[in-house]
Amino acid sequence: MKYLTTFFISAVAVGLLSVNSSHAEPRRLSDRGSSLDRIVAIVNDGVILNSELDNEIARITVRLKQQKTELPSAVVLRSQILDRLIQQELQLQRAEKGGLKVTDDMLNTALNDIATSNGAKFSDLPAIIEAQGQSYAAYREEIRRDIALQIIQREIVSDIKITPRELDQALAKEARTPDANAQYNLSHILIAVTSNATAEQLTQREARAQEALGKARAGQNFAELAINYSDSSTNVEGGALGWRSGTQLPSIIAERIPTLKAGEVTDIIRTPSGFHLFKLNEKRGGTTEQQLESQIHARHILLKTNEIEDDNTVKQRLEKIRARILAGEEFATIAAVTSQDTGSAVQGGDLGWAGPGIFVGEFEKALDKLDTNQISEPFKTQFGWHIVQLLGRRTQDVSEDNKRNKVYSALRESKAEEAIELWVRELRANSYIEILL
Repeated sequence: MKYLTTFFISAVAVGLLSVNSSHAEPRRLSDRGSSLDRIVAIVNDGVILNSELDNEIARITVRLKQQKTELPSAVVLRSQILDRLIQQELQLQRAEKGGLKVTDDMLNTALNDIATSNGAKFSDLPAIIEAQGQSYAAYREEIRRDIALQIIQREIVSDIKITPRELDQALAKEARTPDANAQYNLSHILIAVTSNATAEQLTQREARAQEALGKARAGQNFAELAINYSDSSTNVEGGALGWRSGTQLPSIIAERIPTLKAGEVTDIIRTPSGFHLFKLNEKRGGTTEQQLESQIHARHILLKTNEIEDDNTVKQRLEKIRARILAGEEFATIAAVTSQDTGSAVQGGDLGWAGPGIFVGEFEKALDKLDTNQISEPFKTQFGWHIVQLLGRRTQDVSEDNKRNKVYSALRESKAEEAIELWVRELRANSYIEILL
């Protein structure tokens, strides 16, 4: 289980900052640790200890060597990793102030997922972690912090809105792009700029970006440049962003990346967060396939039990309603006045066309047994008692619907990366941070 500490929550989807929290939890100023340790950074009312920084440096160093990436100078690597720990501590402090609590149930669910994904049982996890030389209690706290970081970042992303106009423009743009369905493996360098930077500081930062660009185009290893130059949270990952589909590209490079050849680097791109460089490492795909889905069209009547009417009473009521419909009364009329599913009652019980997995298991099983226009016997689900009528079946090409959903998600993700980057820098600008290296 070599990769047991890999993230269990997908950050992509939404395009969040890469977070690693294998360091011990930063202590408060009231607890400065033993005489054998020392504080390397004060972050508001929290501290980061030298032992935490050393542990994280050791972990990152092992990974970079495994990837055969040349290490930067010890001073640069130490500074980059300390900066990452400071960013994590700022976010955790904000989560704590916001009352965010990661319960034991949430933590155990995540740990169970980790164990399962590694082919193990949850009950085996303590022994596996201990065998890797780490305290299981410490490991649990690392994962608890990971969850907290993901939750607080998702709150930032949740405020992002995509207007219908933006979505339509993105879809039209994709239609004009021959390789919209291609995937791109990218790396990134950010030369950050604060919101209150002076003209002289802007000039210095742009010069640094130009220097990095010159070295990249001269053939210097981009991952090593990212480690040495980038202010992004992915710097110690060599700036790796991984594979992105055409619709998942950040909006600032959506038109530029498809024009590059593998190995090429963009010009400098200016955004509110700073100066960016992107490198296209690889490209794959680019074809569109028809996506067929079996769908059903149904309508139902729902009745719920209460203090007066138990399961048997409600079932008998539905049996009588079914008999009335079979005798000639209109399903929709009865559903409109009797069904307790407020969402569909106004539509005469109509649930519209639905694909697999939309309905709960008992509901789908009842529909599977029906022929077109047939009405089921009363049956129970977690929502109450139902009778359902199958109105039709069809096979539908849902590629356009899926494309629309995919583009929508990609737009949110492209905005999320910039939003989180700016949010973290705002946290930093409004915090007390003292480096004691």
